[in-house]
Amino acid sequence: MRLIRSNLGLFVTPLIVIAGIIALRVYYNSADKIFQDERALDWERNLRPQLEEHLGITLWATVFTIVIAVPLGILLTRPRYRRFGSPVLAVATSGQAIPAFGLLVLAFAWLGRGPWTTIWALALFTMLPVLRNTMVGLEQVDRNVIEAGRGMGLTKRQVLRRIELPLAIPVILAGVRTALVITVGMAALAFLIGGGGLGETISAGLKLSRDLVLITGAVMTALVALSVDWIAALAEKTLRPKGL
Repeated sequence: MRLIRSNLGLFVTPLIVIAGIIALRVYYNSADKIFQDERALDWERNLRPQLEEHLGITLWATVFTIVIAVPLGILLTRPRYRRFGSPVLAVATSGQAIPAFGLLVLAFAWLGRGPWTTIWALALFTMLPVLRNTMVGLEQVDRNVIEAGRGMGLTKRQVLRRIELPLAIPVILAGVRTALVITVGMAALAFLIGGGGLGETISAGLKLSRDLVLITGAVMTALVALSVDWIAALAEKTLRPKGL
């Protein structure tokens, strides 16, 4: 039943995105537009650069999250460092409890304006699901399977690479997927510290009191989130080891 729902989601999500794009286009064509609307929603000058900035922030923040959280999660599941696992998770949990806007302000005070400030802030903000899932995925690997690998003469590093990580991949990928979706949503705040992104269109709609601009920015952000989640779900299904 779970597999059927998963496959159904992979089929339905692209249809929702396509329907959303068509509906947004119809709404734009039928709306009463003024000069400010057309300028704010100009594809070449505004929307495409903002979309590229939004995707760039999401991609780089997620890459940094994975590069930091996965090795740290592996380290904290090793016997020598396992005692540090709970304190580190507690710190990561408290860090995610900070409002995203507050974290962006702190990052701005430390690093200044620009997209890289947003990238580092979001990488830290979304570290918890990847770190936690890495630790949970490795901890739930059957000890008997690990002992069997050692009995075959595998070193600890080989056991990690050939047994533990492949079995933990589904759980780790679920954490990465969660981090991706959170990052897409939070990237809409990047404009507050000069990071760009689709939040600029949303902000322009609020400042101009123009529903067309506001709705376009909000719907585009939602469609990007759905698309990224679909790509992550597809990667999760593709990279899952056979038989799991």
